Amino acid sequence: MLDLGIAGRRAIVCAASKGLGRACAMALSRAGVAVTITARTKETLEQTAEEIRAATGGTVTAVAGDITTEVGRAAALAACPEPDILVNNAGGPPHGDFPPAGRRMATSATGASKTGRRRLTATC
Repeated sequence: MLDLGIAGRRAIVCAASKGLGRACAMALSRAGVAVTITARTKETLEQTAEEIRAATGGTVTAVAGDITTEVGRAAALAACPEPDILVNNAGGPPHGDFPPAGRRMATSATGASKTGRRRLTATC
């Protein structure tokens, strides 16, 4: 594996229970980074944290919560107050076909997601 020179650093990885967030957390942990992972579903997040620990032997802290909310951001930052790395990944609108009011729903969901990510980035 390529040495990225980031071993010993700390990271917050948002929306990390599956998909891109999980892959980023796994790669960072393999590189020697202590990762704090966030996602909304506690059970899935805890399972992912255990899988990353087992695969990498790394330090993984799971923080369940919605990163697009102030409470979710505060919980993540309480677990990792001074992150060196932030993977600001967060979901958007729900998957599937949009109902007639879909544009409004998508705009609202995307806006909330962007606002939450922007606020977390500003805090770090």
